[in-house]
Amino acid sequence: MIDEKGEQLGILPPFEALKIARERGLDLVEVSPTAVPPVCRIQDYGKFLYEKEKSDRAARKRQKVIVVKEVKFSVTIDDHDYVTRKNQAVRFLQEGDKVKASLRFKGRQMAHRDLGYKIINRLIQDVGENAVVEFMPRMEGNTLHAILAPGKKELPRKPASPRPEAPPPDPPAQQA
Repeated sequence: MIDEKGEQLGILPPFEALKIARERGLDLVEVSPTAVPPVCRIQDYGKFLYEKEKSDRAARKRQKVIVVKEVKFSVTIDDHDYVTRKNQAVRFLQEGDKVKASLRFKGRQMAHRDLGYKIINRLIQDVGENAVVEFMPRMEGNTLHAILAPGKKELPRKPASPRPEAPPPDPPAQQA
């Protein structure tokens, strides 16, 4: 048990801790129920809820919401269009979003699924280290899907500060 000043009072039975809290005009708040024994604190319960809400809000503010962005391809895509879509996918991945690459087969294109797989696999090869393949290409109805997640970002390392090297020792003077 911890009192309102932050000092430990030791391990107390619940009824005794509650009695001490009521004498001081405060509440007995269970701070860490999973600890053995549970940790309780004497404080105002309203203040406890306010501080908890405040810390939850701060945690949500720091949280990054991952959005799945879709990039659509077709079996008959031209090279320039492919490069544009690939660059879009790379940009989405660098922003921290997941990318769903989808390729829709129309009519008789279903007979040439291998062409679709080639395009999606080419995209996976081209984005390379920027992405991790979360779901390999797979068919769902007449659409081929693959989901790419952002790759691990390596933090730029600070270059080691150059240490001044010790000057080489002077050669011994030769006596003539």
